[in-house]
Amino acid sequence: MKLTVVGCSGSFPSADSACSSYLLEAEGFRLVMDLGNGALGALQRHIGLYDVDAVCFSHLHADHCVDLCAYWVARNYRFEGCPARIPVYGPEGTSARLARVYDMPDQPGMHEAFDFRRLRPGVFEVGPFRITADRVAHPVEAYAFRVEYGGRSLVYSGDTGPCDALAKLSAGADLLLAEASFTHGREEIPDLHLNGRQAGEYAARGAVGRLVLTHIPPWTDRQRNLADASEVFAGPTGLARPGDVYFL
Repeated sequence: MKLTVVGCSGSFPSADSACSSYLLEAEGFRLVMDLGNGALGALQRHIGLYDVDAVCFSHLHADHCVDLCAYWVARNYRFEGCPARIPVYGPEGTSARLARVYDMPDQPGMHEAFDFRRLRPGVFEVGPFRITADRVAHPVEAYAFRVEYGGRSLVYSGDTGPCDALAKLSAGADLLLAEASFTHGREEIPDLHLNGRQAGEYAARGAVGRLVLTHIPPWTDRQRNLADASEVFAGPTGLARPGDVYFL
């Protein structure tokens, strides 16, 4: 299983990174998890524009999903004709929410380009991947994912405050890709985001193999969050950067 960080900036793009987007590959299948602001452009550095096999959204905040609108344009108006539909997994109302960006009704909306499928807590398969989804603590319907392939596992927190679901999904994972939007000791907003220390605590609690901090907004000190996580998690810990590749 190959993980490529397409974009990792939290809340809005930084000068160096698009918003949240991660490319997972195995057996020639390409799954994109989240497609936030600017991510479609960055994705083309790694695969062809029409090489995506499926998309999975953690939630419907713009910094995680809005570039599906640009992708609809690229697919729907392709000179050679729209390619075959690909599955798009998302919370309830995904198709209608994104159609409204172009002031379109949900039908036909973007359905001619995408096969929208409702996310629910539980286990499902996408290509060669086995995915376990669970609701996490965020102001909207939001999910974290455990992705398994070939005996290896990756957990992506999406956006979440502290919650039991993330702890359960993370247990024994080879890599935990955890958001760290807040700074320990500064923001105290419940059910919204994690800070670096909290991400490290989940990694330690789950005895994960590696922790990668992501979704850090441009105004948050990345090195401070890395240091805070490293104080409580003794395993390999790093910061997500665009273009980083991890093999599991």
